[in-house]
Formats: sequence, structure tokens, C-alpha cells
Amino acid sequence: MVERDTIRLLRECDSGVKMGITAIDEVIDHVKGSRMKSVLSDSKHESECLQTDLTRLLHEYKDRGKEPAPVIKGMSWVKMNWEMLIDGTDSRIAEMMMDGCNMGIKSLSKYLNQYKAADEKSKDIAKRLISSEEKLSSDMRQYL
Repeated sequence: MVERDTIRLLRECDSGVKMGITAIDEVIDHVKGSRMKSVLSDSKHESECLQTDLTRLLHEYKDRGKEPAPVIKGMSWVKMNWEMLIDGTDSRIAEMMMDGCNMGIKSLSKYLNQYKAADEKSKDIAKRLISSEEKLSSDMRQYL
């Protein structure tokens, strides 16, 4: 049970961190403000470090992780590009990033509660990922 919950939690974290990195990649070149670009770049770097930790843990369990669902990833791409076409301001980008962070926080919190038997290392990385999402969401508020 512990190993199964651990792998499932790590997979969901892996999928979530990949979505977050992809979202930042999709918008960062459209951001006009240098400070906002820096905040997004720092968040991406932190996410990449978390992804490295996740990959290492998944490797210990001989698991490859989880890619984001293609339908969800595609819908996210369409929504972001459509929104930027209509209103590509830094304010709108900040709002979209906050929405994405909030969805990630909600999903990861659900999985953290669902996979209670996961080991402490996995729970810790999920909490670190949630904390990272909360920080980015908070940092984006000043650009609304």
C-alpha cells in the first residue's frame, strides 16, 4: 500500500510540475515587464529542480512518471494562446498563471490527501510543489 500510494503521488506531482513548466514556457516570451519575466523564470527554475527530485524518486521505484493528459495539455495550450491573442497584457498573463497555480494547488492537495500511505519523501515533495505554486500565485498578484 505504501509503495503504491507513493508511486501514485509521485506520478501526479510529476504530471503537475510538467504542466507548470510548460505553462511558463508558453507565456514567458509574451511578458513585457522584465521583473515579471524574472519571477516566472525563477519559478520555472524551482520547478525544474523539483522535477529533478521527482525523477530521482521515481527512478528509485523503477517508474517513469506521468505525462500530463494530452487532452488537458492541448486544452491548456489553446486557452492560453486564445487568451493572449485577445488580451496579451502582463495583467492577463498573471491572471492565467494564478488560475493555473490554483488548479495545481487544488489537485495536488487532493492527491496528497488521497494517497495518505505515501512515504514521507513523496509527501514532502508534494508539499514543496504546492508551496511553489502558492508562491507563484502570490507573486503574480502585483501584476493584476
